[in-house]
Amino acid sequence: MSISYEDPKVSVHIGDGFDFLQNKKDYFDVIITDSSDPVGPAESLYQSRYYELMRDALREGGIVSTQGECQWLHLSLIKEVLTFARELFPVAEYAYTTIPTYPSGQIGFILCSKNKETNFKEPLRSVSAEQELKLFKYYNSDIHRASFILPNFTRQALAAKPAPKTA
Repeated sequence: MSISYEDPKVSVHIGDGFDFLQNKKDYFDVIITDSSDPVGPAESLYQSRYYELMRDALREGGIVSTQGECQWLHLSLIKEVLTFARELFPVAEYAYTTIPTYPSGQIGFILCSKNKETNFKEPLRSVSAEQELKLFKYYNSDIHRASFILPNFTRQALAAKPAPKTA
């Protein structure tokens, strides 16, 4: 993957994503936010306004992938983010993967698309099983699909309607 950084179409911004997106409109095809946890300076990256900025900064059909926290530790935050993300984007999903060095051994992703036809659950490109073995140490199309198969406690929590807000 690191060879992709050499592609002239790729630019990496390391800094405050909230500030960076303030004046970008219809600018990006893809936005990837790998933020720290939602406390202190990174708290704004887990709020509706940041997702609005990302949506507005995307070109038509653009997609977003953000750090989505761990379902074992931050399920209420994941639900909150998905709730407003689903109001802002025609497609918003939660997926997860195993990362042995992270708390609880998992990390999640919030994936959003401006294209209502986007199906994050299926790999966009296919390669043979033999090619997968040669190209990737971890990833394969089955791992991709499995990332969206949520345990029942997560599935139930994310499917539940939020309680109405009171004044």
